[in-house]
Amino acid sequence: MGIVNVTPDSFFDGGRHATPAAAVSHALQLLAEGATVVDVGGESTRPGATPVPPEVERERVLPVVEGILAERPDALVSIDTRRASVAAAALAAGACLVNDVSAGADPAMLGVVAGAGAGIVLMHMRGEPATMQRDTHYVDVVAEVHAFLAARATAAEAAGVARERIFLDPGIGFGKDVGGNLRLLRALEDLAALGYPVVVGASRKSFIGALTGAAAGERLPGSLAALVRAAAIPRAMVRVHDVAATVQFLEVLAAVEGAA
Repeated sequence: MGIVNVTPDSFFDGGRHATPAAAVSHALQLLAEGATVVDVGGESTRPGATPVPPEVERERVLPVVEGILAERPDALVSIDTRRASVAAAALAAGACLVNDVSAGADPAMLGVVAGAGAGIVLMHMRGEPATMQRDTHYVDVVAEVHAFLAARATAAEAAGVARERIFLDPGIGFGKDVGGNLRLLRALEDLAALGYPVVVGASRKSFIGALTGAAAGERLPGSLAALVRAAAIPRAMVRVHDVAATVQFLEVLAAVEGAA
């Protein structure tokens, strides 16, 4: 899953693809580099981010979704939003997946996804992006995150979303400290054991900087290292900024494992 941020304030690439033309061009490049899905987002969810009105979010993402599909009708486009109204508009424009960092907190979201026959990524986040890093304490981060995601998956199925179209994301960097992020990455097999595909978004996040001292622009090696456990899961998708490097890394890792 290649990241297409149509925002001025995302933590790594904010402002780089803020116009529809630039975002469409970037998405097409990611597809050419090997992305299976491109994830278009119009609201930054970095720690401390300010919420964006739904109408602004729609104005940012709809021309990009439409532009990608005009150039590549076969492309799989995801909409990164926690608002049902934005999701509905993007799905109507041709997106097929909703990447929801709030796991369907908008009461209308699961119904919108089910009605469109779309898929949904349910992610664990504590609080809101603006506040999520204020409390990163858990008694058992793995058990608590997995229990939350299992409950949200059950709710999605009850709303009519097909089981095979529900993805679970532990929310690396969303209301967790460094240790919590590492434990969740180490326990991805346990999350997969719930029976749903898993999504992992660790690309260039701050825990890599905390471990290595690297700035966001220098965290590609750490981002790739964070994907090793995900690569061992039969049904996993990794959400990344650097598609070409990630594809090469995963191809070589698979070849080494296959030679054992």
